[in-house]
Parts: sequence; structure tokens; C-alpha cells
Amino acid sequence: MPDFPTLDDAPVDGRRVLVRVDFNVPVKDGVVGDDTRIRKSLPTLRELLQRNATLVLCSHLGRPKGPQDDARMGPVAERLAELLEREVRYQPTPGPGSEEQQAFVSIAPAGSVTLLENTRFDPREKANDAALAQVLAGYAECYVNDAFGAAHRAHASTEGVARLLPSCAGRLLERELRVLGGLLEAPERPFAVVLGGAKVSDKIPVIERLLGVADRILIGGAMAFTFVKARGGEVGGSLVEDDKLDMANELVAAAEEQGVTLLLPSDAVCARDIAEGVDTAVHPIDAVPEGERGLDIGPATTQAFREALDDAATILWNGPMGVFEVPPFDAGTRAIAEHVAGSRALTVIGGGDSVAAVTGMGLADKIGHISTGGGASLELLEGRTLPGAAALGSVPWQ
Repeated sequence: MPDFPTLDDAPVDGRRVLVRVDFNVPVKDGVVGDDTRIRKSLPTLRELLQRNATLVLCSHLGRPKGPQDDARMGPVAERLAELLEREVRYQPTPGPGSEEQQAFVSIAPAGSVTLLENTRFDPREKANDAALAQVLAGYAECYVNDAFGAAHRAHASTEGVARLLPSCAGRLLERELRVLGGLLEAPERPFAVVLGGAKVSDKIPVIERLLGVADRILIGGAMAFTFVKARGGEVGGSLVEDDKLDMANELVAAAEEQGVTLLLPSDAVCARDIAEGVDTAVHPIDAVPEGERGLDIGPATTQAFREALDDAATILWNGPMGVFEVPPFDAGTRAIAEHVAGSRALTVIGGGDSVAAVTGMGLADKIGHISTGGGASLELLEGRTLPGAAALGSVPWQ
């Protein structure tokens, strides 16, 4: 992938720095639930503070269409202050570019940390409005993007401001780009990819791109039933995208042509309803009875997938194997998670559900790299350019 400037290249010492972070975390009753994304930003923030920088941080939170009390950044500022063990300046304002916000930033002491109000309180953010980008750029002398989860968006705080200030990638964004980009360029082999989730349509561009890179691709989750039905299998009431049947057959043919092993499930755990305690049965993947639907990979598939991963030197996993949120349909996802966590391969997990699964199972610390960006991860793996990363370095450092 193209090279990009990092903190190693940036003379940020003693400067006022605008940092785009990804603090889009769950907040309930004024308390941050999962602070993983905040913690991921700490290496960059601490490094900047050690270099005597004054920090102005910006992030979105949720999808508000304007100022809303339940989408304000106050709880995030409180949690960040606890983690940094220092004051984080924050003041509720109408938005990150408002006159109130500008006045609050203008009196920030040297060496302080200020968190701006939710960037999405301002409709100009998503429009990548030049006027808002200019206001944000006025808060600092340089810009650091450490929000991989938002790097695929051409917004004022990601792409717009990077074209107005000297800029670079923070440590989190740098690692994401290098690890995920490295999978596409020179993975250690054998390179095995595990894909799951509900819809094959969400993963078609990724599969097409990885067919030219991976040695084997394992497909689980509900998306597998589109492939099974395309081959003439009986899938009962399982989720299928009928408009993608031809595409599924084309992907299978392309895999064969390129010598890539495309492994589909052989059996599935089926039930009539998605609920704890329901009666379940294991059926061949192409013989699901009417009235039942496949909700997890079966034991034979689980074993076959494990064996396909045993000798892998690189493993990429994106998407659960079943409805993992509802036992007993979590068994397949759990088995694959435990196997990946115990592998000696370089292991990379991307996608919100996969990350949630390994985190909930207490296996996150056994994974080589867990990506913080769902949509950004997929777009990068598709080989697409991320606007927030591509804009870095547009203005030279002095």
C-alpha cells in the first residue's frame, strides 16, 4: 500500500495538535459501557503528551441528527480522564464548530487535553464542508488521525482538515493500515480466511479481492446458505439472498480457476425459532427441513474448519459462524474463536460481531490484531482507498 506519514515523521513537539480519535463507544445512563476504543487511543495520546503537545480531540458518537443530551461527549471525557489520569477539558456546546466551542478551545492551557463536542452535532461534518474543516483546522497547528474506524469516511474531521494542516497517522491508524494492508500484499502462507455473518452481499467485494491472495477461504454463518441454495441444496427457512445466487456460483468458479480452496459447511445446527432452550437438530447443510433454519455451523463443519486452520501461518476472521448472541447457536463461533486464539499463526480479527464474540469470550488478548473498524476494515480488505488515510501528508511539515 502507499506509504503515509506517521508520528515518527512529525515534528509535533510543543505544538497544538488536533487529533481525530474514534470514541464512538456505547454510553448508557451517562456511563461508558465498553471503553475499548478509548483505550486503543491511549498510546498515541500519551506519546503526544510526552512530547509536550497540547491536544484538541474530536470524535463522533452515535448517529445524532443534531444536539442531543444522550449523545454528548461528557461521559467519554470523564472516562478518558480516568484512563489518562489527568484532566480532560470538556464543555457542552451546540457543536464542534460553534462560537462557544471556539471560545472554549481558545483558552486551553499549554499541555492540556480538550475534547470537542460530538462532531455529528454539526451537519457540515458528514458533508465534508470546507467551512467546518477550516474552523477545526484553526484549533491547532497540525493534525493527527488516529480514528481507523472513521477513516473510510470523507468527513470534515477526517479528510477535510487533513488537507489544511500538516498531518500524519497516529499509532492506532498506523498499525491498522500496516497489518491489514500487509494481508493483501505479502501474507505469510498458508493464508486462511474465515468469513461469516448474515449476508453474502456484504462480503462479495472482500471475497473477490481475497481470491487473488488467500490460499483457502472458509465460509460460515447465514451467508453460506446462499452458496448452498445456488448449488441446488435444500435450505428450509434459512436466510438466503436469492438475487445473489448467480454471484455465489461465479465466486465458486473463480476460486476453482485460481486454485483457492473455498470451503463451505457440510452440516448446520437447525431450529424453528431463535431462542434459548428451543429444540435443535443437526442436518446436512443441503437438506434443511421445511420450517427449520440453519442457525450455526454443525459439529462436522466445526471440525473441518479447525483442520483447515491448523497449518495456517496467517488467519483473517471476519463474521460469526451463527447467531452467536443466542445460545446454543454460539457453539460454532466459540469453537472457531478458541481455535484461532490458540493458533501460532498471525491472527487478525475484523468486524464488530467477530470482535464482540472474542471479547465476550475473554479471548481478545490472545489475538494478534483486533481491528477497531468494521466498515473501514472491509473497505481496506476490498482494496479500496480510505479517504481519511489518503489525505494524510497533503500539507508538508515545516
